[in-house]
Amino acid sequence: MACARYLVDAGHKPIVYEARDVLGGKVSAWQDKDGDWIETGLHIFFGAYPNMMNLFKELNIEDRLQWKKHQMIFAMQELPGEFTSFEFIPGVPSPINFGLAILSNQKMLTWLEKLQTAPPLIPMLIEGQPFIDAQDELSVTDFMRKYGMPERINEEVFVAMAKALDFIDPDKLSMTVVLTAMNRFLNEDDGLQMAFLDGNQPERLCAPMKEYIEARGGKVLLKSPVKEICTNADGSVSHLLMRSGEKIVADEYISAMPVDIMKRFVPKAWSTMPFFKQFDELEGIPVINIHMWFDRKLKNVDHLCFSRSPLLSVYADMSTTCKEYYDEKKSMLELVFAPCSPIAGGKTNWIAKSDEEIIAATMGELARLFPTEVAVDGSKAKLLKYAVVKTPRSVYAAIPGRNKFRPSQKTPIPNFTLAGDWTSQKFLGSMEGAVLGGKLAAEVVCDRAAGIASTKEEKPIQASVYRKAANAVPKEPSGVLGVGAIAFGGGSIVTPGAVLKEIAEQDAVQLTPLG
Repeated sequence: MACARYLVDAGHKPIVYEARDVLGGKVSAWQDKDGDWIETGLHIFFGAYPNMMNLFKELNIEDRLQWKKHQMIFAMQELPGEFTSFEFIPGVPSPINFGLAILSNQKMLTWLEKLQTAPPLIPMLIEGQPFIDAQDELSVTDFMRKYGMPERINEEVFVAMAKALDFIDPDKLSMTVVLTAMNRFLNEDDGLQMAFLDGNQPERLCAPMKEYIEARGGKVLLKSPVKEICTNADGSVSHLLMRSGEKIVADEYISAMPVDIMKRFVPKAWSTMPFFKQFDELEGIPVINIHMWFDRKLKNVDHLCFSRSPLLSVYADMSTTCKEYYDEKKSMLELVFAPCSPIAGGKTNWIAKSDEEIIAATMGELARLFPTEVAVDGSKAKLLKYAVVKTPRSVYAAIPGRNKFRPSQKTPIPNFTLAGDWTSQKFLGSMEGAVLGGKLAAEVVCDRAAGIASTKEEKPIQASVYRKAANAVPKEPSGVLGVGAIAFGGGSIVTPGAVLKEIAEQDAVQLTPLG
C-alpha cells in the first residue's frame, strides 16, 4: 500500500490486489472470539524511520504514535525481576548521546569492556556504507572476534540487538544488519526513541492508507488472490490471471509479495534469468509472536523491553504501552519468540511444536526472569488465555553473505517492478524498509511513465548467480496452493487442519521436528 500511496500522489490510478481478507501483510491483525486483537508481530516505530514518519504526517495521524521515553530497557538476567537501561540525555546530539547512554550505565559492561567496544565501530562512522556493506560476509560473532571486542558485549547487548533486528542469534546474523541499524540510529538525535501505535494496526494505520489511496482515484481490493503472472512472447507481463478467473490488464505491474511467495510466481519465461535467480539465495526467517493474558497486573515498564533470553527477543506489556489495550488490573504481554529454527541459530524447530509446548517454554523463561510474579506451575500469576501466531517465512533471513543478492526494484521486465522490504534498500527487513521499498518502486514506475531515464544505479548481479542461471532449466511456477495467511507469507494461529495442511504442502521443512 505504501507504493500505491506514492503512485496516487504522482497522479496515477493504482489498484491494490490483496489476497487476504485483512490489510497490512506482516503488520496485519485480527480479532479473536472475545474481541481481543491478535497481532502478527510486535511492531515498534523508531525516530530514525523518516519515510514512516512522513507517512504518518501526510495521513494526518501523527497523534496515533505513543512516544516513549528515549531509552533502551533490558531485563537483568543475573538479577531476576530487575531492569537496567541506556538513558539518552535530552538535547544532546547524536552520536554523543548514544555514547553517553552506554557510558552512564554501570550494570551491563565494565569501563574496560566499553572502551574495547568503541574502536571497531569507528570505521562505520568515518567510512559509512562502504564499510558496512563490506562486513556482510561476517556474522556478528565473527566481527567481534576479528576486531577483539569482549565476549560479554555479545551476551549483554548483541544478543538482544540481533534477535530484535532479524529474529536471529549473533552467530548467524550478518554484521551488516547491526551496523546498518546503528548507523541509521546514530544519524538522528532521536533515532532510537520508540513509539507504539495507540491501537490495532488495521484500523489505526492500514485504514487511513486505504482511504487516502481511494480518495485520490486508486482502489484497494481484499480477497483478490493472483493465480499466475502471464507473459507475452517478449517476456513482458500480458496480464494477471486471478483465482476467480478474471484477467487483469494494466500498464504497469508491481509485486509487493514476500520473497518466498514471489519465488512461487516467477513465470517460466523469467525462471532462468540471472535477475530472478537471485531470489534463490534469499528466504524468509521463521518467527513466532505470542500474546499472554494474565489475571493480574505484573511489574512492568511503559516501554519495549529487551529480554536477553535464549528463547525470547523483545516484549511489552501492551496493557500499559498501548492506549486501546490499556488495563489497570490485568497484564497482556506480547512477546517475540526467537530464534525459531536452525537457520536463525536455534537448536529447535519451534514452528513444528504445538502451541502448548511453546507456551510452556515461554512460561519457563518468564518464571526465570520474573520469579516473584510468574511460576511454571501457575501458582502465582494465572495465565487466562494465550494466542500463538506463527509466521514460517517472515522478513528475509539476513545471514552472512545474503545482502548482495537482494534485487533492485527495477527488473529486466519493462512493465514489472518489485516492492517490499527484501528488495535492495538501506533499511533492511522492517516497516521502514517496506515503506522505502514501495517508494523506490513507485519512482521506477513514475520515471518510466514520464519517459525519464532512471538515474538510479542498477545493482550488479553476482557472478555466481550468472553461472547458476547459465545451467538452469526453465520451470513452470508452482503458484500458491492455500487460502490462509501463511500461504501468502503472513502469520496465523496454526491449528490441526487447513492451516497445518497449507504449511505441509508449501513448506514442509517447517514441520521437521528438531530438538
